Amino acid sequence: MMKTNIVGVYEDEDDLVDAIHQIQDKGIKVSDVFSPIPIHAVFEALKLKTRLPIATFIYGVIGVITMFGFLYWTSVISYPLRFGGKPLNSLSFIIIIFVMTIFIATLLTLITFFIRAKLAPGKKINVIDPRSTDDKFLIVIDKENHMTTNEIDAIKTALKESGAAEVNEVTQDVTDL
Repeated sequence: MMKTNIVGVYEDEDDLVDAIHQIQDKGIKVSDVFSPIPIHAVFEALKLKTRLPIATFIYGVIGVITMFGFLYWTSVISYPLRFGGKPLNSLSFIIIIFVMTIFIATLLTLITFFIRAKLAPGKKINVIDPRSTDDKFLIVIDKENHMTTNEIDAIKTALKESGAAEVNEVTQDVTDL
């Protein structure tokens, strides 16, 4: 299945964020934004929410509980070694728990991200404009079948007026997405 998008190419990230606001003020729905770097203002402008930080926190709590349980079991229950008169359950656990909590939370967050983004080795990537991975910023607007030529021209004009260096219509195959 083929899908056509109207793509505005921007040179600067500040122009991109301003353009998103201008385009949305005109009642045009921005379907996607591509950028070579993360821009937090884009998330705010598009009102995007993510639950990944909540998942990371939960993974961190799981990491703390798991590591404390493991260290307590190995040092106190399974193989207790008393040396220097120190208690079996001591503050020496803290550093190991801290480091392993960060490791577990990071690893599980990375796995969650790859599953959620449907990324896997060998997946065919369909890039709208290869320059978006280098130094250009893109605003993508879906071109619907029911749009008239006046509506399409209005979208292209809005993109140009908002500072787009170029405006293109890009057709891509969405069967693999």
